[in-house]
Amino acid sequence: MATIHKEVEIHAPLERVWEALRDVGALHTRLASGFVVDTRMEGNARIVTFANGMVAREEIVAVDDAARRVAWAILGQQFQHYNGAAQLFDHANGTRFVWTTDLLPDGLAPNVDEMMTAGMAAIKKTLEAA
Repeated sequence: MATIHKEVEIHAPLERVWEALRDVGALHTRLASGFVVDTRMEGNARIVTFANGMVAREEIVAVDDAARRVAWAILGQQFQHYNGAAQLFDHANGTRFVWTTDLLPDGLAPNVDEMMTAGMAAIKKTLEAA
């Protein structure tokens, strides 16, 4: 199983970053503007449309206020297994944003890694501009 781990320092207050991350239906406006162009909720699932045209149905697994962590899974589609989690930590200059994904098949890891890199850049830009 491939594991991809990304971290970025965001120069924004932890509480403001958490408010954006925990708002799972507003990825396109509050968290990753430009990288995500639309998000809509269907029950506990969010349908995410990315700037490259890809659409993913992500089941929200947990929104943990105490740990400042959001976890989601993609069931089916091209993945045999996919779970992602983003967690926030206090940092001297704002917030440390940690995003980890586990997935199968391993052959999809390079594409997911590339998307996560672009996503982290968009998250940093969106949150620091807010």
